[in-house]
Amino acid sequence: MSAPTGPVGVGLIGVGVISDTYLEHLNSFPDVTVLAVGDLDLERARTQAEKYDVPTWGDAQVVLDHPEIQVVVNLTVPAVHAEISSAAIAAGKHVWTEKPLGLDRESTSALLSAADEAGLRVGCAPDTVLGPGVQTAKREIAKGTIGRPLFAQTSMQWQGPEVFHPNPGFLFAKGAGPLLDIGPYYFTTLVSLFGTVEKVAAMGLRAQTERAIQVGPKAGDTFPVEVPSTISVLTQFEGGQQGNSLVSFDSPLARQGIVEIHGTEGSLVVPDPNMFEGRIAYVKPFESFGEAPPEQEWIEVPQQGVVAGRGTGLLDMVRAIAEDRPHVASGEVGYHVLDVMLSAEESAASGEFVAVNSSVSEVPLVAEDFDPFASTL
Repeated sequence: MSAPTGPVGVGLIGVGVISDTYLEHLNSFPDVTVLAVGDLDLERARTQAEKYDVPTWGDAQVVLDHPEIQVVVNLTVPAVHAEISSAAIAAGKHVWTEKPLGLDRESTSALLSAADEAGLRVGCAPDTVLGPGVQTAKREIAKGTIGRPLFAQTSMQWQGPEVFHPNPGFLFAKGAGPLLDIGPYYFTTLVSLFGTVEKVAAMGLRAQTERAIQVGPKAGDTFPVEVPSTISVLTQFEGGQQGNSLVSFDSPLARQGIVEIHGTEGSLVVPDPNMFEGRIAYVKPFESFGEAPPEQEWIEVPQQGVVAGRGTGLLDMVRAIAEDRPHVASGEVGYHVLDVMLSAEESAASGEFVAVNSSVSEVPLVAEDFDPFASTL
């Protein structure tokens, strides 16, 4: 497919809850135009099309067959991510897919191979790493603000989605759980900052084998817990850094969005990786002190860049096609993050370190003048 010379035609497959934020933001970007939405539920597709002034609606095939759509946005359930993305590649479309890229190495690897052979791009959420929050933090690390990065600590813990979601069973099924549902935000951030993960070790637990829905018309109904609802993951990076990450749906104490990078000359707080912006600050080591250490001084780092939202990674991808450069939230990164998480599942099951066989090229920085709301094509 030739490089775009005007607004790029986009179609969405899957118009569940997350489609609202995608449609809202994509409609605000001059470099793309949403031409069609498709869903198994045709009435839902029609409703979303009317709500966001999308001219065409129908099932998935309507999107795949649309001659002016160049990029398919895959917002289906994770179990069919690889299937729908592969169908889009077969139809000659670039793909932007919600996370995870797929649920197994075989189908996702085949997807990327097919895209390469067809000369098409694959992008994968989360694209929060393109936001000014993570990008500003990444620039601070590159500047040497905290010296040589040594290790990272991340945490996302709370009591679980059944307290607000009317049908949360799928979030505890194979292919989900806190690791594959929430983990991509944290591991994508770490891979963006440190690069390739070489090996992982993990421990997991299921606090309950069944859980009960707390809200909505099905309140009181139970569902099975098929995967660990708490998992701790150690990561060893190719560059020598280490990571310690916790994701849990079992904690009465809610604590989310913790990403800390500790280096030889300071410790840096990175914003919540589920957000596009947030606080960036660091502390320096003590030089010396008397009987008791003084309170450490936090040095705030001004956030730099334009804040947008979901769909920013897709926008970067279509601009990268026009500029013949790599895009940031690539299929390669999405596959590596999936490989890391599957390796963590395998480690938790075996009790042993598991080597991660995939790798990534250096993840590029977003250009400092990147403006999602500018017309560039």
